[in-house]
Amino acid sequence: MIRKTEPTLIVCGHGMVAQRFLEELVNKAPVPYRHIIVFSGEACAAYNRIQLSALLCGDTSEDSLTLKPDDWFTSYGIQVHRGETVETVAPDKHTVTTSTGCVYRYDTLVIATGASPARLGIPGEDLNGVMTFRDLDDTRTLIELSQSLQRAVVVGGGFLGLEAAEGLLRRGMNVTVLHRSEYLLNRQLDPESGKLLSNALTARGINILTSASPLQILGQNRVRGIQLTNQSLIDTDLVVLATGITPNRKLAQSAGLACGRGIQVNAHFQTSHPDIFALGECCEFNGETFGLVEPGYQHAKILANLLAGTTDSATYQPSVIATRLKISGIPVFSCGQQAPDEHTESLIWQDLATDSYNHLLVRNSRLVGAILVGNTSQGPWYQELITSKTDIHQIRAQLPFGKSFCEAAA
Repeated sequence: MIRKTEPTLIVCGHGMVAQRFLEELVNKAPVPYRHIIVFSGEACAAYNRIQLSALLCGDTSEDSLTLKPDDWFTSYGIQVHRGETVETVAPDKHTVTTSTGCVYRYDTLVIATGASPARLGIPGEDLNGVMTFRDLDDTRTLIELSQSLQRAVVVGGGFLGLEAAEGLLRRGMNVTVLHRSEYLLNRQLDPESGKLLSNALTARGINILTSASPLQILGQNRVRGIQLTNQSLIDTDLVVLATGITPNRKLAQSAGLACGRGIQVNAHFQTSHPDIFALGECCEFNGETFGLVEPGYQHAKILANLLAGTTDSATYQPSVIATRLKISGIPVFSCGQQAPDEHTESLIWQDLATDSYNHLLVRNSRLVGAILVGNTSQGPWYQELITSKTDIHQIRAQLPFGKSFCEAAA
């Protein structure tokens, strides 16, 4: 039986971006939909995924992760179906069928299904004790396993892998990080800052192996070790895979929507079907996919404005996104271009006493990139200079020392 509730907005997925979209939408007056229905694959309320690392470390509780209480959804008449996913979409009929077999009609459909952890494609990935670190269930399991297991190998030296390594270390495990590149956070840092971070994490007790890739995970039913491509072996009780994400596009593909690596959208986040939209990690815009929450929030605001009719001209323009993180108490900031080329000059300042490091990249008297480790307080100002394309010719010599030095020299 088709449940006909018009005008109806259906949202597939209920992560941080989907929740931000709902908040932006209901703040418009009047709300353009009589019924808003949300389907979430997770059994719990929408939560702050960024804080999962703090939960793994023991620095926060599950209750603090919840984004909105149940009465918030009730107050806006939003129906949330937890533990129920949309399995198929019929664009010609404007219907969705869920995992419970129910069929719902929509006027507008928003797909916000996020992404899944990337797989390595090596033998042994299906053994017990091979984990990912992506959602609340993963985090609960890692906390539980850390109470009985001694050794962990984290595959991937990006943000997620290092957060997992720190959390497991704090839980009392012996942790090794494998990273295939020559230095950690190679998409955000340069070799020198990557080395500084590696040294700091080694001093914390984490074993860091760079230029190292797994060949296979060893064990019968449960993981016992991992073999590297250089044929060396590491004994371990737990393997955590943190090697990137893959946009969840299966639902859109089965519905006949245009897909590349993700669900292809235009600058209004409209898919190849005019009444279906996609945003966040599952979508692809001009060949680009998104692995950070900040651009997803930008997607949410633009789409909410468009669907609410507050503007017809709001279009998405990718902006300069900064990444900020504190790993083992070490602040890291990266924004804009992170690798010098033949057209850039590098301004580098380093304080060996405090292990602070600034690498600024300049092109044609414009700041185009900033990498900071240790003291990152000037990061937002550098981001502003990059975004505004400010001419820094007059303050070039003082630029690595921060805003106050530049203002004093002006």
